[in-house]
Amino acid sequence: MEQGIGTAGVDDTAADGRRVVLFDFDGVIVRHQTLELFFRERLAGIGRWRLLMALPVVPLVPLLIGSAGGNRFLGRLFLRVATFGRREATYRRLVTAFGRAYARRPGVFCRDAVAALRRHVDEGDRVIIVTGNDGHLVEAILDEVNLRGYELAASRTRGGPFGVHFVQHNVDGMKVRALEQAGIPRPWAIAYGDSLSDLPMLKAAEAAHLVNPTPKIAKKASRLLGDKLTVLHWF
Repeated sequence: MEQGIGTAGVDDTAADGRRVVLFDFDGVIVRHQTLELFFRERLAGIGRWRLLMALPVVPLVPLLIGSAGGNRFLGRLFLRVATFGRREATYRRLVTAFGRAYARRPGVFCRDAVAALRRHVDEGDRVIIVTGNDGHLVEAILDEVNLRGYELAASRTRGGPFGVHFVQHNVDGMKVRALEQAGIPRPWAIAYGDSLSDLPMLKAAEAAHLVNPTPKIAKKASRLLGDKLTVLHWF
C-alpha cells in the first residue's frame, strides 16, 4: 500500500480552460520545512538512538545540504532513519498528528500566500500544490485550517522492512514530471516557489513568482528566468 497523495491527488478530468496556477508548499504556504521538523521531533529524546544509523554520513552533511542532490539524498535517508522499525500505518498516524499540531501553532502560515491561493480559487483558477513533501503531512496541515479548493501533487511514500521510503519524490525536475504524468495541460500560467530547487517548475510556467528569496537566490533566479520573474516579499 502506497502512502502519500502524489499525482493521485490531481484531478484527471479533461482540460476545462481554467488557468493552471502552481504553488510550492514549504517556504511558500508555510514558513518551515515541515517534513524536516517531523524528522527532528521523531529523532529527539528517546528517539535519538536512531541517529546512530546515520552516523557514517554525519561528517558529510555540511557538504550535502547546500546542493539539490544532497538535500534529496538527506531527505530520503532521514525518512528511513526516523521511521525505522515503524509500521506504515503508525507512520501515517504520527505524521498526520504532527501536521495537525503544526497547523495550530501561531504564525506558521504565510498569510499572503494563503490569501493569494484563496484569491486564485475564487477567480476560478485551477490551483495545484506541487511539493516534495509527503502528501499525508500536507493534507493534515491544510485540513486543520480548512483550506480548500486546491489539488495536490505530492511525494508518495511506502512502508518496508527498513522503514518508510519515497517511491516518488517530487523535488527539482520531478515536480514538472509529476504534473506531466498527471496530464496537467500546459500552459501553466503562474508558478510560486521559494528556492532554486523550484527552477524547473518556475521555468515551465508563463509567469514565475519567487517568494522571500535571499539576495543571492534572487540574483541567480533573475539571471535564469529573465523578465518572467517577479520577486514577492510576503508575510
